Amino acid sequence: MAHPKHKTSKQRRDKRRTHYKAVAPTTATCQNCGATVQYHRVCPECGHYKGKLAIEKEANL
Repeated sequence: MAHPKHKTSKQRRDKRRTHYKAVAPTTATCQNCGATVQYHRVCPECGHYKGKLAIEKEANL
């Protein structure tokens, strides 16, 4: 069995253990208002999803 001659640093160990790449989520434009929305999410601006009203948004006073 092999024996390490030097301690592996926490940074080097953690870099090896990552199995993902940090990427920005894919976005689309809302069909109703044109705002930028994440895929498969309700529009935070107007409350529509796939062209249908999903949640009621209160009017700003």
